[in-house]
Amino acid sequence: MTSKLGVGLIGAHTWADKAHLPGYKAHERVDLIAVCDLDPDRANAMGEKYGAKKVFTDPEKLIADPDVQMVDVCTPTHTHLPLSLLAIEGGKHVLSEKPLHTEAAPAFDAAAKADAKGVRTKLGFTFRYSPAIRQIKKWIDDGTLGEVFHIHGFEQNSQWLDPQEPLRQITPGVDRNSLIPASIVGYGSHLIDLMRWLGGEFGSVASTMKNFIPERIVRGEVGLQKIKVEDGAVALVEYANGAQGLLQTSYVAVGNYPGVEIRVYGSKGAAVARLISEFGTAETLKIAKAEAVEFIPYDVGPEALPPGTTLNTPWPELYYRNLVRHFVDEILEDRPQECTFFDGAKSQEIVDAIIKAHFERRWVDLPGKSA
Repeated sequence: MTSKLGVGLIGAHTWADKAHLPGYKAHERVDLIAVCDLDPDRANAMGEKYGAKKVFTDPEKLIADPDVQMVDVCTPTHTHLPLSLLAIEGGKHVLSEKPLHTEAAPAFDAAAKADAKGVRTKLGFTFRYSPAIRQIKKWIDDGTLGEVFHIHGFEQNSQWLDPQEPLRQITPGVDRNSLIPASIVGYGSHLIDLMRWLGGEFGSVASTMKNFIPERIVRGEVGLQKIKVEDGAVALVEYANGAQGLLQTSYVAVGNYPGVEIRVYGSKGAAVARLISEFGTAETLKIAKAEAVEFIPYDVGPEALPPGTTLNTPWPELYYRNLVRHFVDEILEDRPQECTFFDGAKSQEIVDAIIKAHFERRWVDLPGKSA
């Protein structure tokens, strides 16, 4: 078996620098073959900083490089799917930032193509790789929490509470007088992935979405723009197995990054993970038992953390180093796949259902829901 995995990264922007590349540099079984960016100065700077052996400005050349076994797509949203499909066609394992596509069907198709080609995929759902979230998953699987009754998921911070904070992306030509789904897409997809991973398939959803800040600065435009961006959403979830779920996303809820909180309540106990950077700590975890209902702090221990990190490590690096560690080990050790393109497609399918539920003011069933 290959002792090291040859990796090539496409897209040398801020998130690559904060999260992806530190993960590769820290993993002893990664050989960072190449970095690619359309801007040669940016590509060269990131390549030099992280010790890449080659630098490209053409993604197709990186994908074609025989030394690259896994391709990391860390580029703008609209390029995720075409670059991932090129990597799959080239027989390369691929990690893509989310969303793979803004519609579920093309994402399902990409997942099927990867399976047919015999390559592995992973979607950048960062928060699956929180040590606290992974501990809750263990408690569900081993029966510590008993039968799960309720799962509550929140991703809310005040990133765009200030109208002067520029919105990063607005789809060209979108109708600005109609509600534009935003927080449910950017934030909600993360929550849905966590809630589905922990609780199983969604059966039906109902929802409400709202615009709270009617005028904002939009990146690249002058002055406040009247634009009905959905900056808050709430959804009710009926799980296929009978459990109940509550999901909320917000761009305007006062609080720090990333603002993720997961609460699980079962017949034997309950757990609360708060993935919120506060007072120098990236996350906290508490557990209660049916016979001892006061929530007490739980220490996940150093073995749950990527080597060289603590809970004081900035959250982008902490979680992505864990994500990289798991994906590399999955490939090199032929471990079961987790958090794949199929999971990304399922998340997008549920986002679409939540949006439909709001606009049609009704419960919407997910595919596979029995009559």
